[in-house]
Amino acid sequence: MVEKADLEIRPERAEDRAVIREINRLAFGGEAEPNLVDKIRESAGFIPQLSLVAVRQGRVVGHILFSLIEIRIDGRSDQPRAALALAPMAVHPDFQNQGIGSALVQRGLEIGRDLGHAVIVVVGHPEYYPRFGFTSARAKGLESPFPVPDEAFLAIELVPGSFHGIKGTVVYPSAFEDVT
Repeated sequence: MVEKADLEIRPERAEDRAVIREINRLAFGGEAEPNLVDKIRESAGFIPQLSLVAVRQGRVVGHILFSLIEIRIDGRSDQPRAALALAPMAVHPDFQNQGIGSALVQRGLEIGRDLGHAVIVVVGHPEYYPRFGFTSARAKGLESPFPVPDEAFLAIELVPGSFHGIKGTVVYPSAFEDVT
């Protein structure tokens, strides 16, 4: 586990972009996730305060990105609800299993809440994200626009009661098309 004094979580800076690409490439083993980060960064859904890096001893060792998505409410597609997507989250392989990913997720949830966001959706490891409060998105009335196992399609409400009255499909921006 990483000591908090040993780790800084902060918004990305322009000079971090090359290392963010490399961390995502190493963690995921390809170019899809680094390209996703670049595309989101150029989109209207990019929130600079929610593209976070983990810095240890002056070195960027992890990255997490939360961006805007929509939930199209069944029967009211003209009134979508805003939400956040958590994607991607990567830690340099040399620094994995040290609590850095957890620190990134926790800080991102705090900032998302502070910025007034109510719901976050993630397609991710079902053994990992529930420790932060993520539960089945389908059980909350949400559908994925692409085929994913129920146990990997997760959501969390940052504001209690945010899922009340929501039943609909999560809509990801076009930046996600090459990853799904």
